Amino acid sequence: MTAPVDVTRDLAVDVLCDPSRAHIVDLVAYADDEGIVVANTDGAARLPADGSAEVLRGRNPVELQDPLAFATLTEELADPAPPNSRNSYPWAAERLASLFAAPAAPDIAIVHTGRHYWPERGGHVGEHGSLNVVQSRAPLLLSGPAVTARGMVAAAARVVDVAPTLAWLAGVPLAGLAEMDGQALVDLLVPRPDGRIVGLLWDGCNSNSLYSLAAAGELPAVSRLLAHGCALTGGAIAEFPSVTLVNHTCALTGVGPGRHGIVNNAYYDRSEAVQRLTNDARTWHRWSEWLAPDVSTVFERVGVSTACVNEPADAGAAYSTFALIRESGNAGGASEMDSLLPPPREDPHATQAYVENKDYAWSTSVDAVGLTQMLELFESPRDAPKLTWWNTLLTDTGHHEGGPHSPIAHAAMRDADARLGAFLDHLERIGALESTTFVLTSDHGSEGADLNCRGDWDQPLREAGVSFRDEANGFIYLGVS
Repeated sequence: MTAPVDVTRDLAVDVLCDPSRAHIVDLVAYADDEGIVVANTDGAARLPADGSAEVLRGRNPVELQDPLAFATLTEELADPAPPNSRNSYPWAAERLASLFAAPAAPDIAIVHTGRHYWPERGGHVGEHGSLNVVQSRAPLLLSGPAVTARGMVAAAARVVDVAPTLAWLAGVPLAGLAEMDGQALVDLLVPRPDGRIVGLLWDGCNSNSLYSLAAAGELPAVSRLLAHGCALTGGAIAEFPSVTLVNHTCALTGVGPGRHGIVNNAYYDRSEAVQRLTNDARTWHRWSEWLAPDVSTVFERVGVSTACVNEPADAGAAYSTFALIRESGNAGGASEMDSLLPPPREDPHATQAYVENKDYAWSTSVDAVGLTQMLELFESPRDAPKLTWWNTLLTDTGHHEGGPHSPIAHAAMRDADARLGAFLDHLERIGALESTTFVLTSDHGSEGADLNCRGDWDQPLREAGVSFRDEANGFIYLGVS
């Protein structure tokens, strides 16, 4: 006879919250009939939908929720990977509730500590995915004729705010965006019906690092944008988990994972008893297969004159890189098109010291193709799209390889900045720069792991008699294998 799920869940939570695993388990979360429960070694709390918190034992693991915590590079470096008692978890209840509203949500979500290093399970020196503020904070910079505020603004937004902001800038009335989870950043912007909008996603960028490098003159194109706009010091907080395809989808639909249905880079689909591996070069082109059918992208809302470059979340775009890949008929998607990529050693924007790294080289070539597409789309002002989205991959690669403040991460940002600079120069040559509004963001932040902080929870769970499936090293599905 199979044990009831709640009994098995409670056993698993006890194992995960054991003090011997406090160095790797920041907290666990699950849904019950009364709300979301968060727990760790030091305490547990229930987070009902009304925004309150009921402490069940000890202290509330997500009591601190300041989105501006550690919002300078100095503050972040002074307290690397802070323990749960000093960490911040912005919009914790809302973000967790969205995850657990999805049919494919796990029974238990494990939040790694910021220090946890798990290369044997796919982890990296630079990591993200957590509920905490540093891993969740993407940069958010707005620039151009539609931007009213200037300089650094002590505020924070959310990644789900990106889509309604882009749509509103492109002329979609606010009333048509009301059902989104996010909100257009109307206090910072004044829409211009005659202008163009370019959304830039630099995947995996640490917000503090990007702002600091720009201030130091190491990212001249970003500095050029900031001189004509503003940036939020608290950035844009990613939905949970703070991973790639979840938040690319959030950024381009304006809704959280509970509504769009893509809950992790890999997850278990109970309805068909299969794994969904969503964030992979072999499967990016299949993104729309996993999107909930009633969810619209910003491209579908804008309707005409749209383009989506190197971005899987492309439904409705008039031009799309991944539409071209789908039309090619390659079952392996982008993974089977390496022969079409330009050599990274011939890229004038690449830091050649790092192209010996296989992942850096591949991402360099992909981003070089991205720049080529952008220049072709904007060959003339008359034919340029009204709304364009440009995804940059290399920044995520650099942050994963060395951590957010490493030389390779900085090199990746400088390379991305060089490509952006080439595009800005082109817009200036064709007379389109002054009429173009930019939104620069990311899908999540990045935090450096402690290479000595190792450990896993699967074996202790099995030894306790828990039957489960662990997807993406932290999504626990009970009673399945």
